[in-house]
Amino acid sequence: MKKIFHHKKQYLSLGLVSILLMVSSFIKPNVTKTSDDLEGAITISGAFALYPITVKWAEEFKKLHPKVVFNISAGGAGKGITDALSGLVDIGLASRDIDPAEVKKGAYTVYVTKDAVVPTFNSNNPNAAALLAKGVKKDQFLNIFVSGNIKSWKQLAGKTDAPIHIYTRSDASGASETWAKYFGKKQEDLLGVGVYGDPGLALAVKKDIIGIGYNNLAYLYDLKTRKQVAGIRALPIDVNGNGKIDAEENFYGTIDELTQAIGEGKYPSPPSRNLGFLFKGKPKKKELIEFVKYVLTSGQQFVDENGYIPLSKAKLQEELKKVN
Repeated sequence: MKKIFHHKKQYLSLGLVSILLMVSSFIKPNVTKTSDDLEGAITISGAFALYPITVKWAEEFKKLHPKVVFNISAGGAGKGITDALSGLVDIGLASRDIDPAEVKKGAYTVYVTKDAVVPTFNSNNPNAAALLAKGVKKDQFLNIFVSGNIKSWKQLAGKTDAPIHIYTRSDASGASETWAKYFGKKQEDLLGVGVYGDPGLALAVKKDIIGIGYNNLAYLYDLKTRKQVAGIRALPIDVNGNGKIDAEENFYGTIDELTQAIGEGKYPSPPSRNLGFLFKGKPKKKELIEFVKYVLTSGQQFVDENGYIPLSKAKLQEELKKVN
């Protein structure tokens, strides 16, 4: 009897083990799976306009693919395009149209989002109230930045007869090309004291009470408050040229108001424009292709909150085809 009982205990133990194994096979551990199949390095340089959102995209992509390493620097669209075409980087951040000479060298562009260049002035300008009420017409901006025929703030609005101090970009920039294109011109046609980079140009206008310049949205607005940064203001464009900023032209209060206006076509194009990743030829590296696909799909969720304008669904599909 003792022997038989012993065998029964053995069978019972084995049965319990079998049941436990079967049950455990149906229970999935509560662990977030990280996709780390990709590895390699992605180097990026170029437009200040695209730099902030590209850093965000890279951070989020790394959460999915920790073995992919990014090296990202801002130095202007001209530098980014040159770096990409010479093979120094994988991606050039482009914030301007690509010219035929660059296409001949192998420039291959995938557009990823949209933003705009906005004229700026010092918020303490003595004629600020009048300028915000009247705005500035396109031909007046032309006569400031290109011909130099308008030299005083009083010629635009207000009573104080102060000279206009013009600031422009010293580096080859998409912002400058886009602002110049608004007048049918090139960056080299723009007048002003040359300042390096988007942050530098914003700072120059902040420091000069009678200064004027232009900036990409990410350097004019605080992304936390959504309002314009202290010391600098958008100089409203009188789009319909009637000598005042009408309700439908008054969309500069927050970055969300302005991006909505750009998306609806209320803000002129140029100076609104598409922003793109530029490659030397169609990308072939797996990590590059997957990064671009991520940016055009899941990565689009970060566009609005970072002050950019989403591309249309049709445009996103068109761009995805370029890497498929």
